Amino acid sequence: MSEVDNIYKLKDLLSSRRQLSRQDLMNELEVSRATLTRYVAKLRNQLNVPVQFDRDLGRYVINREAGKQELPGVWFSQEELHALLTIQSMLTQLEPGLLGPKLRPLQSKLNSMIQSRGVEPEVLSQRVRLVHAGKRRLGLQGFETVAKATLERKRLRITHFNRQTGQTLQRTVSPQQLVHYRENWYLDAFCHLRKDVRSFAVDAITDAKELKEDAKDIDTAELRRVMQSAYGIFGGHPKDWAELKFSPLRARWVRQEEWHPDQQGRDEPDGSYVLRVPYSDARELVGDILRFGGDVEVVGPPRLRHAVCQSLIAAVEGYSRSM
Repeated sequence: MSEVDNIYKLKDLLSSRRQLSRQDLMNELEVSRATLTRYVAKLRNQLNVPVQFDRDLGRYVINREAGKQELPGVWFSQEELHALLTIQSMLTQLEPGLLGPKLRPLQSKLNSMIQSRGVEPEVLSQRVRLVHAGKRRLGLQGFETVAKATLERKRLRITHFNRQTGQTLQRTVSPQQLVHYRENWYLDAFCHLRKDVRSFAVDAITDAKELKEDAKDIDTAELRRVMQSAYGIFGGHPKDWAELKFSPLRARWVRQEEWHPDQQGRDEPDGSYVLRVPYSDARELVGDILRFGGDVEVVGPPRLRHAVCQSLIAAVEGYSRSM
């Protein structure tokens, strides 16, 4: 439970039971004495709730008038606010569809959760927004079939368009997990043709049919190791480490970014920043490097540096022909 939730719970406990010992509160909140002291201090000093420790009773108390006091309304952490808005956005996007009626009760519970913090859901949506960029259109029927088979552990026969090769192939797969990444949905599945785990863009699945056969299950730890150990959406074991040097100006942003859980970084004397990330497939990484233009240099490995150089040369030649 987050600190915000614990402080709300502490206020509710004191308001409802009037008197609680320090140990009672520590047990209820599952926190240490030092943490409890910090929570009480925040209630008293930052939120103006007059919590007192009655030495005669050996308990914390809060008077009736203070017990009716409401804590400030919009009091979400960065993670909680993003999660709430993301769920709201996803529920809205799935309407109308087969999942809509099933998810509508969740929307009501979500609104109740927001209201419990003292703010109306409409106000939250008006004052805070998520900007979606690079989102591809997704057919709801196909998504629901894929999601249903994934949750019910059934095999799928899919028709998938490979944008890299331009080919459309039919595959039988055992879905393992759905991944929402950079505004788009992907299906990690065991491909019975390739006998290996592959990632499929759900919006590139033009047809999906659930089969009667049970899905082949891949160990969760193994799936995570295969699909999440390298950079970006492309799975596979890391084949190399990209070393990228960002200009002093761009370093102000990049040194705060997480490109990969295992990334390494260091500051250079001239103010530049060197970032190292593991990768197996360079396609997505090259695209991310190119968006920084002249503010980044690929130090290594040589084949990644060459790939980026070739892309830049092709771009210059394209612009030169139109000038």
